[in-house]
Formats: sequence, C-alpha cells, structure tokens
Amino acid sequence: MKARKGQAKVAPVLALALLVVSVGCGSRTAPPPEPGTSQGIPPDLRGRTVMVFPVQQLAGVPAQVDDELMFALRSRASEVQWVPPQELDRALERSPSLQSRTRGLAVGQFLQAEVLRVGDPLFGDLYRLAALVGGEAALLPVRAELMRNPGETDPRVRLTMALVDARSGRVAWFGVMEGDPHPLDDPRLLASAADAVSRTLLWYADR
Repeated sequence: MKARKGQAKVAPVLALALLVVSVGCGSRTAPPPEPGTSQGIPPDLRGRTVMVFPVQQLAGVPAQVDDELMFALRSRASEVQWVPPQELDRALERSPSLQSRTRGLAVGQFLQAEVLRVGDPLFGDLYRLAALVGGEAALLPVRAELMRNPGETDPRVRLTMALVDARSGRVAWFGVMEGDPHPLDDPRLLASAADAVSRTLLWYADR
C-alpha cells in the first residue's frame, strides 16, 4: 500500500520534536550569569564528604586560587569532609583504569543556561570519582576570572561555582560571587573571593 502524500515526513518531524524536548529537560535557557546570581539554597554539608575540583576555566587569575579556596572552606567548616583537588588526583593515579578526570570537565553549560541536572560526560566523571573516594557531593569551581567594574581602578576576582549531587547529577546550588577590589599583587585579591564563596556556601557556620 502506498503512503498518502505527506505521510512519509511525519516520522522525521516527530523525531526532531522529541529531540528538542529531551535537550530541554536538564536546563532552562537563561542569560549569562552575573555577580549575585544564585540558584537554590546551599544545603547543610556538615558530616558529608564533598569533592572539591580545581577551577575549570581560568581567565587572568593566578592558579593558586585552588589553594585559597580550600583554605577558606576548611577554615569555615572543619566538620565537612573535604576532598581537595590534590587528593582526587592521587586517587586517579592509583586507579589508572578509571575513565575519569578532574580537569577539562564539560562545565560550559553552566555559563549558558540554568542547569537543573547534569548529564554525561560530566555526570560520569563525577559519579566515578565519587565511588572511588566516597564522595557525596562535588563542588565545581566552573570559572575564575579577573574583572574590573566601572569606576574601579583595581580588579576583582569573580568565581562561578556549582554544587552537584555526585550520585544523582542534581544541581543543589549555583552561584556567582566576587571578591573585593585589590591590586594584582595583593594576596587579598584571591582571598576575598574565596571567602565570599565560603560565606555563601557555608552560610550556617559560625565565625
């Protein structure tokens, strides 16, 4: 039996519609995140094991931002079991067959849309590492960049961060924070940005 005119086009059109729906399930299109952007409320992390990844994208910011961030987190919340980037790297070295990594992760989606749940390949990297080190959540420093606001002579460091449930891929919290303006050679330039992250993420911790 011959198909009626136009019937042969139904399947491709339907497939395209399903593709559009599936792509949109994990995120909602949004403008690029600005300072002060926040999605969700950071959960209480006390008693949990949190993997802290190295900054994925650096733009004019010294590489020691990873160390500053770990110092700020540990200083504010010692009751959290932090797994720093160096420990994650050592765990991967001991398990060379594990198909995972800590750098070059697929985090660009966080800069383009409001992400509700991450999928592969990012989820696979987080899930496998979590199984290796007993991690429950992953703190992803998506981007660290040097910014100069209008009217300011000195720059600031802007940090874009995401906290992801490593076992489900759900994004528990996302935020964009800036430190205070300081000269490039002033250690407070990085320290103030890392402190802004720790105060936001660990809002319940007493100083």
